[in-house]
Amino acid sequence: MARFPAAPAFSVATVHGTQGRYFVSHNGIEVPLPISPGSDGPGWWGIRQVRSQVGSHRFSLWLDDLDPYRGLYEPIPPERSPDRELDDWRRLIDEACRLIADHLPELARIMPMGLVSLVPKPQVLFGNRSASTGEAFGSAVVGLPSDGAALADLLIHEFQHIVLGGLLHLVELYEPDSRERIYVAWRDDPRPLSGALQGVYAFFGVTAFWRALAGAGVMPHRSAFEFAYWRRQTWYTLGLLRTDAKLTTAGRRFVEGIAERLGPWQEEPVPAEANELAAAVAQDHFAGWRVRHLRPKPAAVGEVAEAWLNGRAKPPVTLDPTDLPPTPVPDGSWSHARTDLIRLAVCDGKRAVPEATGADFAYARGDFAKAADDYRAELSEDPDRPTSLVGLGLALSARGPHPAARALLHCPELVRAVHRQLRTLAPSPPSVERLAAWIGQVVPG
Repeated sequence: MARFPAAPAFSVATVHGTQGRYFVSHNGIEVPLPISPGSDGPGWWGIRQVRSQVGSHRFSLWLDDLDPYRGLYEPIPPERSPDRELDDWRRLIDEACRLIADHLPELARIMPMGLVSLVPKPQVLFGNRSASTGEAFGSAVVGLPSDGAALADLLIHEFQHIVLGGLLHLVELYEPDSRERIYVAWRDDPRPLSGALQGVYAFFGVTAFWRALAGAGVMPHRSAFEFAYWRRQTWYTLGLLRTDAKLTTAGRRFVEGIAERLGPWQEEPVPAEANELAAAVAQDHFAGWRVRHLRPKPAAVGEVAEAWLNGRAKPPVTLDPTDLPPTPVPDGSWSHARTDLIRLAVCDGKRAVPEATGADFAYARGDFAKAADDYRAELSEDPDRPTSLVGLGLALSARGPHPAARALLHCPELVRAVHRQLRTLAPSPPSVERLAAWIGQVVPG
């Protein structure tokens, strides 16, 4: 990219060449292009390239921090990465490529054909994200990860998106349907069919990566947890897609092909601790999604509240919270601090976790009695707080079967809605836990 001092954001330059040399001119200033346009020179920024070779596998990635169309939406100005960050990228790319080549050699053989450019972004602890679009084949926006394994995870994830994006240019896998209606574990909002399918294919690849590492005993605690978690979550959403009426014949064939591979992985042995942590984190996210994105029917809320006020021993037996359509507008903010703490524990990492409370720390270290007490205290201050509602359910459940835990994990949206109504109707409303235990009598566990 040629750089001219005091040039407006949008203007016109002239490119000319002679005897194999090229120049860019603007307002009487001429910038010569280096012999290798990928290198820097006076008035010129090149797009840096990182190469890595592992045995017979060769990887080559452009680190594009200059192109105005490198983003996902509108043109953006250049954002030159500092040399220190460039060194970090080179090291992490080499680590990631080595992991992929060593443990998924077939993927390593084809990935360089479909992933050629990364748009580097700064690191965001516990929130690193990546993105790509079917309209920019071969390119992905990636935040600087914490280590090579995290980058390998992101590269595989985005490569899967790129492959599916290319396929969708050739064949229709689903009929148009923009309704945001499907739960996915990798997003906090309900997704349309198109987004859910993209996510399933991406995390199918991620699951394969962590499965390979777990099988080889690489980072055993972390890889076992990530494999247990992503196989479970991807399989759940895949199960929803397999019966979706909007899939075309080709789409059904596509998802069944994923199921043939992913299905047997559900039965592969993983350490009990990894399986239990994965199940708890999955419960945490799904219950958190329910309490924020499902709205119980007002008539059902009124019926349950009336039954409580009338002193009935149990709620109405017609209670059925499973048929609620989601809304994309969340009722309450998200905090992933509890999951971040668990992931840090399986990585043997130590960092400050934003938004983590004393209750979250107690839960993550396995002190479930203390966690339950602390979540009760949080709910006494704010009985609507989604993270505290679900946290209390998790802490109670970890200590054994409990009706309040069943209600707080399987229908937290109903517990909160009824409690809200009771706070307006009853002079002394019950505690959230007492109400949840009453509702939990009719919630299957």
